[in-house]
Amino acid sequence: MSKQYKVAVVGATGAVGEVMLAILADRRFPVSAVVALASERSAGSVVAFGDDELVVQDLATFDPASIDIALFSAGGAISKEYAPKFAAAGAVVIDNSSTFRYDDDVPLVVSEVNPEAARHRPRGIIANPNCSTMQLMPVLAPIHREYGIERINVATYQSVSGAGRRALEELGRQTAALLSFQDPAPAKFPVQIAFNLIPHIDEFQPNGYTKEEMKLVWETRKILGDASLQVNPTAVRVPVFFGHSEAVHIETRKKITAGEARALLAQAPGVEVVDERKAGGYPTPVTHASGRDPVFVGRIREDLSHPRGLNLWVVADNIRKGAALNAVQIAELLLAEGLPAKAAHG
Repeated sequence: MSKQYKVAVVGATGAVGEVMLAILADRRFPVSAVVALASERSAGSVVAFGDDELVVQDLATFDPASIDIALFSAGGAISKEYAPKFAAAGAVVIDNSSTFRYDDDVPLVVSEVNPEAARHRPRGIIANPNCSTMQLMPVLAPIHREYGIERINVATYQSVSGAGRRALEELGRQTAALLSFQDPAPAKFPVQIAFNLIPHIDEFQPNGYTKEEMKLVWETRKILGDASLQVNPTAVRVPVFFGHSEAVHIETRKKITAGEARALLAQAPGVEVVDERKAGGYPTPVTHASGRDPVFVGRIREDLSHPRGLNLWVVADNIRKGAALNAVQIAELLLAEGLPAKAAHG
């Protein structure tokens, strides 16, 4: 009988945690048990796992000794405190926060791009990239490997779900208020998000970029293994519920035509090309990405202003591929390498 694993989902009541549970069930991950964990205030509540329901347990009092794989999506402070405890107890931790991403002894993995990196995890922790980096990597990696990318200029258009449940509620509440001619008072965001764009995600850094923008720089270089890559990012929050979009302009070492790019990306794992030069012949967060697994790419065209430039439009569901799906796919990589289960199950 094949191995079965005891899996913990930390942050099970959050937007990403709920999708992690759904994907584990949908993909029939070989579990002997799934443990839903969250803060004390959520303990005792119920979350769905396929056709079953799980009672949420208190993370602070839970003993991780029996856990084989722990999927963390409860924020950086929780990961910093509890991920090392789970790893010390023998679990492999797959962490969705930024806490460990830039540590040299923690691999930063996109399942379709650098799966081999997951094998070297001296601390028992594997990091999931930021959602905006995540969707960019399956598109850029094959181009970088075949043609070499020198520079990436990217503007992201990021949905409110990337900022959590309160942000989703705020967009809904403000939209209803404005349509009723009422005051859309901001709470989660610094200014109104409904019918607006906010060129500010995460904290501003001394260089004038935000941390969200710098994540694209740091993570792209680490995942693609090229510290010389030049990345120029702008991150914008947009009034969309689910699905991030990115306008991407790259400069390559060797010329790549639009046709060559389409052919290459059509073969790229996890990527779906939607690139017709007609109305609706391009991906959008609502019509293509929301609730679906692939990274979608369209508007593929050569840059009029640069002899080796290429323009792309990249869209994905930030909660699924941008977070939950990749975490489960990393867990599947562990199965493929023969991760031992702590106990015989079944």
